[in-house]
Amino acid sequence: MSDDDRPINPDGSLPSLPPPLPPPRGGCATAFMVLFGLTLLLPGLCALLFGFGVLSESRSDPSILFLILLGLAVCFAGVMLIRAAIKGSS
Repeated sequence: MSDDDRPINPDGSLPSLPPPLPPPRGGCATAFMVLFGLTLLLPGLCALLFGFGVLSESRSDPSILFLILLGLAVCFAGVMLIRAAIKGSS
């Protein structure tokens, strides 16, 4: 058999094959990713609760605002971890 129907690169060589796909992730790893992501959502919930309390005061401390932003960033990481776990399992 010949490979006449395969395209050839401009330099005359045959095109390389794409790399093989990695093996699918197991259900246990997906479950741990979702559980850890849910755990990371808790600092974000606390940041929202304390953030509303701090913003309702007339005087706010910049260090508290930094901690609130840090909690929201951790919450965002949890959301992205859950998203990656769900997207990778399908």
